[in-house]
Order: sequence, then structure tokens, then C-alpha cells
Amino acid sequence: QVQLVESGGALVQPGGSLRLSCAASGRFFSINDMGWYRQAPGKERELVATITSVGTTNYADSMKGRFTISRDSAKNTVYLQMNSLKPEDTAVYYCKGMIRLTGWDPDDYAYWGQGTQVTVSS
Repeated sequence: QVQLVESGGALVQPGGSLRLSCAASGRFFSINDMGWYRQAPGKERELVATITSVGTTNYADSMKGRFTISRDSAKNTVYLQMNSLKPEDTAVYYCKGMIRLTGWDPDDYAYWGQGTQVTVSS
């Protein structure tokens, strides 16, 4: 069974920084695209950033220049470095991985973590 587990969420003051981690475990062949999404109270889940297996990144416009996504493929882990945090960044942050379960599967399957709370407040 594949699991994605996020960590690193916390209460931080405006202007502060946090680093989120998401580690994938279980039996699978490969992890392709990975990404971070967030959901604030009363709002829909939105894209934060994604990274491909070869390191190509994509960011939501409001996160460009403040957030950095990276991955350690050897550890099956994706990171999100968040700087210059604002109160509007408060949300539950979710990790998503597109996972190929076996070498002969034609498709990737989406797996989600349980989320980690980030609160930006003074």
C-alpha cells in the first residue's frame, strides 16, 4: 500500500519561513510528477507547485518567488520551502504523487497525503 506523509506544518509569524516535507512509502515502481496543493477554510483546494521526475517545476502565480519545490528521488521525498509567509497562506497543505505501481502499468495513479496545517499569524 502506498502512503504519502506530510510533515513540517506549524504556526509561524508573518514574514517567517517553513519547510514542508512529504515522503512516499510502500510498494511501487516509480514516482513521476509530485506536487503541493493547499486548501484554506471555505475555499477549494488549489495548486501550489509541481515538480516532474526530471526536476521541471511549475508554480501558482501567487507563490512564485516565495515558495520553492524540490525533491530527493532517492528518498521518495518532495519538499516545499516557503518564505515571506503571509496570513493568506494559512491552509492545510497536501502532497500529491503520481505513482506507477508496477513496471507494466500504462498509467500513473494519484495518491494524496493527509495534509499538514500551516497557520500564519502574529
